[in-house]
Amino acid sequence: MPPPYGGGTLAVVPADATPARATIPEWIEGARPRTLPAAVAPVLAGTAAAVWADGFVWWKALLALGVSLALQVGVNYANDYSDGVRGTDDDRVGPLRLVGSGLASPSSVRNAAVGFLALGAVLGLALAATTTWWLLVVGVAAIAAAWTYTGGATPYGYRALGEVSVFVFFGLVAVLGTTYVQVERLTAESWLAAVGVGALACAILVANNLRDIPTDVLADKRTLAVLLGDTATRRLLLALVVVSAACLVAMAFTATPWVLLGLLGLLPAVGALRVVLAGATGRDLIVVLKSIGVAELLYAVGLGAGLVGVVLLGGGPP
Repeated sequence: MPPPYGGGTLAVVPADATPARATIPEWIEGARPRTLPAAVAPVLAGTAAAVWADGFVWWKALLALGVSLALQVGVNYANDYSDGVRGTDDDRVGPLRLVGSGLASPSSVRNAAVGFLALGAVLGLALAATTTWWLLVVGVAAIAAAWTYTGGATPYGYRALGEVSVFVFFGLVAVLGTTYVQVERLTAESWLAAVGVGALACAILVANNLRDIPTDVLADKRTLAVLLGDTATRRLLLALVVVSAACLVAMAFTATPWVLLGLLGLLPAVGALRVVLAGATGRDLIVVLKSIGVAELLYAVGLGAGLVGVVLLGGGPP
């Protein structure tokens, strides 16, 4: 379950070279709260699909939300730790990094990452115990992906696989898993929602890596943006937003036209695309990440309102 980042030489920063002196607001900022819409949106979309399939279970939806949020914060701290000890945050343009900035010791950030990942594991265990035990396999894969994204000897996030992982875990797994634990089957609506939400989650990462191309090249991070180059990465970002819109149009035929309310949620992404296609670079792209994150959340709210609203008004699947 990742975001992005790459390369460098392992253990540039000793395990406890820096005293932990970060304030609570800095720890909160280090958790990267702007990424949390990527954890909330798939649960909203998956739960809406469960409501449409007449299988809503409120406490399982809350557990799924807890798992998603815990893993998101956990992977953010894990990336902070791994990138910090590798020295790849030394010339960072983006949000605060606790280890890279010297505000917290590597061991304290590592422990925070482990703590949140463990919390996600416990909540996931409760879902598996009340649904099906094979979900444990999915949970183990998600946690392993979270840690090895930038951790370990050969982090896959440094080698252009980050987008695939984000699509799988923040799109398919998060949305389909949320629907499945409530309905115990997958539906056309859950698949379309999973692809649409996953495309927007990918768009956040693509925008991040577009911003970081210059520093990633210096740090030997071979992200997808580095491999594609500046122009192709901007086109990819546009394509991902188009895919998310297409999923809503398809869902309008499989479910109800009211899911097209989700298109209103894409308005912040349209504004972000204007900035991207105008050639913005560096810090000017930070606002793009925020806008696409907001768009992903509003997208899920819009399609959810369409599905749930019809059911509450006495409609629903045929």
